[in-house]
Amino acid sequence: MAQDILLLIILAVPVAVQFFLRINAVMVYLSVCLGAVMVRYVASSANSLLGWIAPHASPVASSTLQLATFLLPVIATCVFFLFSVKGHFRALMNLIPATAASALGVLIAVPLLPSSVRFDIQDQALWTQLTGLQALLVGLSALYILFALWSQRRHGHGGHHHGER
Repeated sequence: MAQDILLLIILAVPVAVQFFLRINAVMVYLSVCLGAVMVRYVASSANSLLGWIAPHASPVASSTLQLATFLLPVIATCVFFLFSVKGHFRALMNLIPATAASALGVLIAVPLLPSSVRFDIQDQALWTQLTGLQALLVGLSALYILFALWSQRRHGHGGHHHGER
């Protein structure tokens, strides 16, 4: 049960950070996706370079490099979009993509962790439930993100402002 609490904290902290710092969670979700692409297509080359430069580097170094590759776009986006969500209603609606970004981030990050930490998390009941729902979670959150992006386009980015002709 204590392990489940740790996983709940790991899921909740990014949501709280995005909410209280009013970070555009739709953009964070897209950055999580970009981070996953970076891990898949860039981190392996970086790991090869690490293996060439430091042939006796531990698996923890490789894991750290993969996590850094994954988290760099996410952290940069969080900094860039600080306080970008205006209004109470939008801040509350931002909780949906913030929760989706956090869950997707955890689903991607945990397999990148060093094996001892990864196995401790993957043995938890909450992790089993989360991975069992991952297809539904990713599918529904992706649809929500698309609708949120489309609605941002319609409601004020571009076009005429009031009073302009």
